[in-house]
Amino acid sequence: MREPPQKPFFGPETPKLDPPERPNIKPWRSIAKAVSWRVVGTIDTLILSYLLITYLGPMFGAPVAQADALETASYIAITEVATKFILYFLHERAWSLTGWGIVFRKSRHRETMRRTTIKTGLWRLIASLDTFVLAWFFTGSVATAASIGGLEVFTKLVLYFFHERIWVRLPFGLEHRREKAQARA
Repeated sequence: MREPPQKPFFGPETPKLDPPERPNIKPWRSIAKAVSWRVVGTIDTLILSYLLITYLGPMFGAPVAQADALETASYIAITEVATKFILYFLHERAWSLTGWGIVFRKSRHRETMRRTTIKTGLWRLIASLDTFVLAWFFTGSVATAASIGGLEVFTKLVLYFFHERIWVRLPFGLEHRREKAQARA
């Protein structure tokens, strides 16, 4: 665990000159991020699953009618809402406990590109395994499930990276300890 920076012995006269502290990340921020990402992720999964079941399914010996393909894609996407919401919330809470890759610029906390990239890759690994298992369960075809899970890696890596960069800029759910202490005084 990272130790808070120590104040100088003959420290600054104003609190603005104190070293910045990491803000407290509220659980509501993690919930809001999970909900916003689930909306984006579910739409992507629904479209991707439908297209792959419809067009690649017959190549793997599993011809499916378009209505059945849409139904199967919907089952995958809807089930993912529940499984991935829980997985994403736990993933986000775990990352909120570490200060690695957080810098302070203009008295605001920012995630470095390295942190966002590592966070994106780790989440994609967890999420793609979940998609693979669900697609396999609903289609019964390992090949179709692998194609859905494999292609999803690329589409969602890009979508998730931009989702993270947008959330880095939003102050919602961040409680700055110094501001809280000044409000009490």
